[in-house]
Amino acid sequence: MTPILDRTYFHSIYFREPGGVLFELATDPPGFAFDEPLEKLGEELRVPEWLEGRKAEIAQRLAPIELHKSVRSEGKSA
Repeated sequence: MTPILDRTYFHSIYFREPGGVLFELATDPPGFAFDEPLEKLGEELRVPEWLEGRKAEIAQRLAPIELHKSVRSEGKSA
């Protein structure tokens, strides 16, 4: 039996089809709000605990992004 892996933000299972293609099936829960509130999503880099030791290396490889707050998320009406 193939084990189900806990990837912190989702659970996944991997399997190969007879031709050798690797598939991954993943769940929606627990989701990205697992370790931060929805209102703060995307404001800082979050990685699973097992990648914390490589967080600086991962951050260096990412292209900079500019976060735009929606008017609604700031509590103002449109």
